[in-house]
Amino acid sequence: MLAPDAAPDAAPDAAPDAAAVCYDPLVPSNVEIKAKLRDREAVETLVRSRADHGPELIIQKDVFFACESGRLKLRAFSDDRGELIFYRRLDTEGPAQSDFIKAPTTDPGALATALKAALGEVGTVRKRRTLYLVGQTRIHLDEVDGLGDWLELEVVLEPGQSVDHGARIAHELMAAIGVREEDLEARAYVDLLTAKAEDR
Repeated sequence: MLAPDAAPDAAPDAAPDAAAVCYDPLVPSNVEIKAKLRDREAVETLVRSRADHGPELIIQKDVFFACESGRLKLRAFSDDRGELIFYRRLDTEGPAQSDFIKAPTTDPGALATALKAALGEVGTVRKRRTLYLVGQTRIHLDEVDGLGDWLELEVVLEPGQSVDHGARIAHELMAAIGVREEDLEARAYVDLLTAKAEDR
C-alpha cells in the first residue's frame, strides 16, 4: 500500500553510521534515490507515459529539527495540515533504504514552534512537488527553492519485499526515464542549501 502524500527526503543532520542504523521490520520502508534533473521536460514526458496516476501538485514546507537518533522534520502542506516525520536513512548515492514513522497534525505552526523551542531548528526546505505513481513507486519531480529541479524515486516496499528487490525496481526505472549515475545525489536538499549558503 502506498504511503500517503510523501515519504521523507534525506535530512540535515549528519547521517548515522551504517552500524548505528537499525531497521525495524514493523516500520514502513522505502528504497529511495535522488538525482539532479538536467532536462525536466524530457524526463517528465517519459514518466507521464508510464504513470498509473498523476500529475498531482503538492506544495511542501519542511522544517528540520535537531535529532541525534535519526532525522526529524515537520512537513506542512497548509496552515491546518501537516505531518511530523521521523526517519533513518544513510546518505548514499543510488538506491538506499529509508524507514520512517509519520504523525499527522492539524496545527503545523504550533507544533513547529514547540519543536523549535525544545530541540532547535536546523533548516527549512520549500518545494513544489509533482507526484506520479508507477506501480509501487512514487516519482517526485521537485522544484526546490534555491536548488532548481530534482527527481526522487521512492519504491514503497510491500510486506515481505526485500531492499534488494526495491533497488532493482529503482534501477529499472532510472534506466527507463533516463536518470544517469553521475546525476545521483546522496545529500538532502537541506544539506545542499546549507552548503550553498556556506560557499557564498
